[in-house]
Amino acid sequence: MGRKASRAERDRSARLREIAADVFGWDSLLPEQLTAMEWVLDGEDVLVVMATGSGKSAVYQLPAVLLPGPVVVVSPLLALQRDQIEGLPEGEGAPGAVAVNSDLGAARTEEAWEKVRAGQARLVYLSPEQLAKDEVLARLAEAGPSLFVVDEAQCVASWGHDFRPDYRRLEAAVRRVGGPPVLALTATAAPPVRKEIVERLGMREPRLLVTGFDRPNIRLEADRFLDEDDRRRAVVERAAAEPKPGIVYAATRKACEEYAQELSALGLAAEAYHAGLRAGERTRIHDAFLSGAADVVVATSAFGMGIDKEDVRFVLHAALPGSLDAYYQEIGRGGRDGRPALAVLHHRSEDTGMQTYFAGRVPGHDTLSAVADAVHDRDHDDDPADLAGLRADTGLSGNRVTAAVNLMEEADAVTTGEEGEVRPAPGVSADEAVEEAERAAQAHRRTDRSRVEMARAYAETTGCRRRLLLGYFGEDHPAPCGNCDRCDESGTEDPAAERPTHPAAARYPVGSEVRHEQWGDGVVLSEDKDRITVLFEQAGYRTLALEAVAGHDGLLTVVRGPGADRQDRG
Repeated sequence: MGRKASRAERDRSARLREIAADVFGWDSLLPEQLTAMEWVLDGEDVLVVMATGSGKSAVYQLPAVLLPGPVVVVSPLLALQRDQIEGLPEGEGAPGAVAVNSDLGAARTEEAWEKVRAGQARLVYLSPEQLAKDEVLARLAEAGPSLFVVDEAQCVASWGHDFRPDYRRLEAAVRRVGGPPVLALTATAAPPVRKEIVERLGMREPRLLVTGFDRPNIRLEADRFLDEDDRRRAVVERAAAEPKPGIVYAATRKACEEYAQELSALGLAAEAYHAGLRAGERTRIHDAFLSGAADVVVATSAFGMGIDKEDVRFVLHAALPGSLDAYYQEIGRGGRDGRPALAVLHHRSEDTGMQTYFAGRVPGHDTLSAVADAVHDRDHDDDPADLAGLRADTGLSGNRVTAAVNLMEEADAVTTGEEGEVRPAPGVSADEAVEEAERAAQAHRRTDRSRVEMARAYAETTGCRRRLLLGYFGEDHPAPCGNCDRCDESGTEDPAAERPTHPAAARYPVGSEVRHEQWGDGVVLSEDKDRITVLFEQAGYRTLALEAVAGHDGLLTVVRGPGADRQDRG
């Protein structure tokens, strides 16, 4: 039996529920929300993995009322920051919030910081790029934050599906603003991604709360096409026929425009959304979708993060996604009201080549050499390099410089100091730093390309789609699920039931840390009768036939069993 809550803990829980009702107007708190809030108020580092639409923001918004200092919220999109601030309550006891971003002029920026100083804004929303600025960090340090929140924390991980270089600098930002407790929030993080989030943010013995990944109301389907015209026709017809509103994800900006034009020609209120649009136009489309004025938005992956819309009835993909991480989060925007929703993946074999190309994008040799040379040229005590200085010295964009420094730091070729200064690692020359960074980049390419292969495996599976998808996140789900096309085709039986479970499956339980003769260390993510899927640190995702593993003594050994790390589950 678990221990009984103390009087103080019961009083605090009652206080949190009271604030939820009186200040935020919420009838109740989910048990997992309340648990995470209590950990936050205990001053612990916390990683929360909760399904899209399950109320992760409440975990920091409500404690902000009780914490002594402001809460810093790192959020990736300005539209998302705006939506979250507009959704906060007003009146007595409300936490108050400001967003500090590139859209503000000097006067409004100063006004925002004055609200923070006066205690009128308990929540300070910033993009990771803002936290690369010395003046922003200095103002935050002066404010003495009580909590540092990283929303969409999967962006911190190199395996996270929406990687942005400045997310990888947040550990240094936490130190520079006084080292407050860290709360990391994400809707999609397989076990190895959780581990990397903890490491990249420098989290100290964090509490971990993971809720289930299954969204049983979302029907899963996939259709394979040989001809691009046939696929296009199928996507348009399905988007036109299904209940609205819905989202169609396309691989390119051109495809977004073309699909939107075809749907508009059918009389639908269809919009194309991608990063090539002006900020004002993106905001208009975002608002039209939320208000119901748009039936369908056809978008690249730039659309949807943080959208709080409950009634999305379908999410169609017009091409293979770059990873199952991305796919899970994108289809999770459907059916947040609990009613039936549809997710259909329309794919061709040629999609794999495109996604593999996208997955290979890392800083090139010339970029790494320029940054490494600049770091070494500035390696003296009175004027060490920082990111701004490296941008000025090399003439490269901020993203390219930051990505290059991240790779060299990951390869232990450079170090970052308390004030953001970047120095060569002792005994490592500029040429050696480039070589080490390129080795790290090759490992990233292998992992990213293997993620594309996992997406292809989902598209082409003959077994239960839900079981495969959830297994990717380390969650076992018995087949049949009863709500995917593969299970429908085989009636009530498991589509993979004819494959017997191999006796060796018991030797490699999900969550085990293993070592492969060729591919090194990894973690077992899922088991499916006669095969297991393992994520290797250097080789990426690999699906191994248990017959082959069992027949080769020593090929795959268990280093540590599942559950060895500290975890708390909601």
